[in-house]
Amino acid sequence: MFETKTAHVGEDVTLTCNREKSWHLTNLFWIRLFSGTFPEILGGTYAHEYEGVDKIRHITAKQEPGTFVLKISKAQLSDTAIYYCIKVKQLKFIFLKGTFLTIKGPESDRLAVTQDPLSDPVRAGDSVTLQCSVLSDSGNKKCPEEHNVYWFKAKSDESHLSLIYANGNSSDRCEKSPETQKCVYNFFPNVDSSDAGTYYCAVATCGQIVFGNGTKLDIEGKR
Repeated sequence: MFETKTAHVGEDVTLTCNREKSWHLTNLFWIRLFSGTFPEILGGTYAHEYEGVDKIRHITAKQEPGTFVLKISKAQLSDTAIYYCIKVKQLKFIFLKGTFLTIKGPESDRLAVTQDPLSDPVRAGDSVTLQCSVLSDSGNKKCPEEHNVYWFKAKSDESHLSLIYANGNSSDRCEKSPETQKCVYNFFPNVDSSDAGTYYCAVATCGQIVFGNGTKLDIEGKR
């Protein structure tokens, strides 16, 4: 399950994750995910009481009463990412919490993200193309960062989003005009009857995250 959190450049940010002392032989980790890169481990601890502190640059992970805390000091635009708290016990990984953190700055780029509905019926086993179009201000020279693109899925019987794919900028198709730039990102899932739901594209760049309007996927013959 995900939550969204917004802060501004230079602010301190605190993310918390529940910790139970009764979780024997259990470790907790904070990791950070940028699309197109390997996950970055920011800190780990034990479920039982432990005074150790992990510090990576301006990020500190440590225990507080009943929680495992990640503190970001003087946040930067580059701290915009997905942050996970993970519970590890006997080689089992449980994602306890996910936070989509947006760091905003005065020079953030302007984005518009749209998704087109599917034009043809979809059957189980079909290969589907989901398309995400990103319109940005190409005249903003103060924000040279590329787009990081994430795909989420929400089933019709669930209220929360699940991250299903993250891709970098290598597969995009971009067209520039003097004032704007339009990039198109595609996602190609092979679907079965359990894949029905609404798929959302989210684009992160220059300290902001913008979600698309979603593409609803109905599977013909689904019971």
